[in-house]
Formats: sequence, structure tokens, C-alpha cells
Amino acid sequence: MNPAQVAVIGGGWAGLAAAIGATQEGHQVTVFEAARHWGGRARALPCRMPDGTEATLDNGQHILIGAYSDTLALMRTVGVDPDAALLRLPLTLLFPDGEGIRLHDWPMPLDVVAGIFTAGGWSLADKWSLLRTTSRWQLSGFQCAPNQSVADLCRGLSHTVLQTLIEPLCVSALNTPAERASGQVFLRVLKDSLLGGKGSSNLLLPRTDLSCLFPDAAAEWLSKQGATLKLGQRIEDLERQGSWRINGEAFDSVIWATSSSVASQVLAKPTDQSTTAQAMRNWATLAASLRYESIATVYVQAGSARLPQPMLALRSSTACPAQFVFDRGQLGGPTGLLAFVVSASSDERAALQTKVLQQARSQLAVLQPVRDLVALQTVVEKRATFACTPGLVRPAQQIAPGLLACGDYVQGPYPATLEGALRSGLAAGRNSQIHANTR
Repeated sequence: MNPAQVAVIGGGWAGLAAAIGATQEGHQVTVFEAARHWGGRARALPCRMPDGTEATLDNGQHILIGAYSDTLALMRTVGVDPDAALLRLPLTLLFPDGEGIRLHDWPMPLDVVAGIFTAGGWSLADKWSLLRTTSRWQLSGFQCAPNQSVADLCRGLSHTVLQTLIEPLCVSALNTPAERASGQVFLRVLKDSLLGGKGSSNLLLPRTDLSCLFPDAAAEWLSKQGATLKLGQRIEDLERQGSWRINGEAFDSVIWATSSSVASQVLAKPTDQSTTAQAMRNWATLAASLRYESIATVYVQAGSARLPQPMLALRSSTACPAQFVFDRGQLGGPTGLLAFVVSASSDERAALQTKVLQQARSQLAVLQPVRDLVALQTVVEKRATFACTPGLVRPAQQIAPGLLACGDYVQGPYPATLEGALRSGLAAGRNSQIHANTR
């Protein structure tokens, strides 16, 4: 049997994972990417420092956790050593004033219990409320009603625990505020991280830019395996004429790995009354109905400042929008380069930048006087992630025979994360439907 000819539309993390999966299945893969670089929304970004030197930032600060098994495995497959590329730390959500929780590097569940009892700024009532609530979640098998929000799940938790643990965890994992975030997805993330084995709850902070972390190495690996890689090629039409046809080329199967907005626009185009065209339009309608949350990263040069941790949580509000700050100087970047992350952001770029600079001056002052702050670059992704709300119906991976979709928004147990994108891509690449369309 000849290998199937598989087209992957989109060279972000999901598309590259799909191409790897299909290649491992023995198929001949062609990847089309509209941009001139690989990685989609998680890629390197050039920047010029105040002294004129060049530096590499990211198109948004990202964080991984130890439970991201497929991400770590794929990094190894393409030749990236996760131990060298990622800084591994026990789960730590400390604020500049020292309050918050830090897990110990102990066997589970002792790490969690010890972390709760040593949490700074928490009363015994705070700690007991968390132990009682998490025990209830565990007894339920980390399951809840589909319509429950994270806020619903957490009734009974103290205000301190909600503010210093649940809300930062929720907004970092789901990029959706607790009052409208899916309780079931939140519980799944907690289950995999807290009960997924030793190290699963660890924070994994990139020591290199996101392009080097996976996309560039994945593209190089695919090229060596004989895949065809095409940058700068936007696909705006998909035709079914016995086989699938893209830019005049025939393919047995197509894996659509662009953003949901691009996918819905292209896949809604067929107007004939065939079963395949109707399936494409139905899928596109559901994909177009997704709502989105914005994420902003404000990069700031703060002289020679050094934070006590590579990542600190921040107390956020309307006036102080950032939830986290990362010390890029401790992660391989220039000394004093800080990245402030604003999840579920709603401010315009200029207003957001002004607020974050003021927040930095006020909340980091407890560590050291913060002067001479210079905003280097503010990256705003208005459609960074889908709004992970209760009962959300996400588009299926299977669209039509021989036509699959992958991405962090496609049906699956995880929110819009790198792990969700890679798992979706691998599943699409290895899906048995590809075999059904082999010539």
C-alpha cells in the first residue's frame, strides 16, 4: 500500500504535531503555513533593548507544567532536551510580599498537604477550607455537573484562598475568570497536575524562546523525515474532487490546523449540497460560534532588578491588571527584563501598558525600589484562547471523511494550552481516518 498523501494546513504547534504524527504513521506529509515562520501564536519575537542591543522575546509569555506529557515527549522526539530547555520548579504561587503557596518537592500527596500548611498569609481556617474542598473534589472523582463554573465549585473556600490560589490558577490555566470558567475543565487540569505522578504539578518555565522550544526543531525534524514544508502559502480554498485538492495538488487526507476563525471562514465556502459540503458548513458554524479571551504580555526593562523567584503572582484588579510577572533575566534573557502577563485582558494597548507600569511600581516596591521602568513592547493577542465556559460544545476533530481538524479549541479535555494543541495535533495525525482514504 502506498503511503497516504496528507496535507496539514497551518504550521503552529498543533499543525506541526499533526505532521509529526502522520509522518510517524508512514504517510507523506506536506505542511502549508501562511506566515514566514513556524509556531503560530507561540513563537519568538525580535525586540530592541533601550541600549540598542537586540533581544529575543516571545509572542506572549507561556508556562508549562509537568503534566504536559505529550509536549515533553514531542520535544524529545524532535531533539529538544526538556531538562535543558525548561526550568523545573515545584508549583509556586508566591506574591512579592511572600504570601501564597509553594509545594515541596515531596511525594504526593505530602507535597500538597505540606504546601497548604506552610502557605504564607493563610489562617488555619483558610487552610482547612482548602483541605475540605479538595477532599470533596477527590471523592467525586474530579467530576462535576457540566453547567458548574469554577466559582460554583469553590463555594465554601475562604476569600484568601480564592484570591491567592484559585483565581490565579484558573486564569492561568483556562484564561477565563472563575465566575464564568468551566468547573469540569478546571477539575481535569487539577487532577492531571496534582494526581498525575511525581513532578506533574511542577512549573516548567522556558529558558529559551518559544520558537526554539519546539516549532523550529519540529520543522527541521519533519524536513529530515522527507516532509514537504511550505512557508508563506495561505490556503483559502479546499475542494473535493475525488481526492482533496489544494493549490492544484491532490491529497488523500487534509488536517486543518489553523485558528478556528480562519478554519470556519474557509470551510464554510462550499455551497453545493453534497454530504461532505454540508458537514463542512456545520462544522464551520460551530467553530465560528466560539467566543474568545485576550491575553497581553507587557515586556518591561527594570534596570538590574532581580525577583526572588523566576515567576511571581500579582494581586490583580481593574487598576492592576497583571496576574503574573516573570523575571526573564533568570530564564536566559537580559538582566532586568520582566514580562507581565494579563489574562482575559480587556484594556486597549496604551491604557494597559500604563496600568501595568504603575502596578509594577506599587507591588514590586516591597522587594526593592523600582525606578526607571521602560516599557519595551506590549503584545496583545485579542483571540488568544477560546472562552472556556461551562457546558461549552467544541468542534469535533472529524469534519468529513479524510478531513480532520486540530487545535487547542477542538474537542478535548483541556483548555487552550500548548498541551491541548499538541495532543489534538497528534491525535489528528495518527487518526485511523487517514488510512481509510489511502489510495
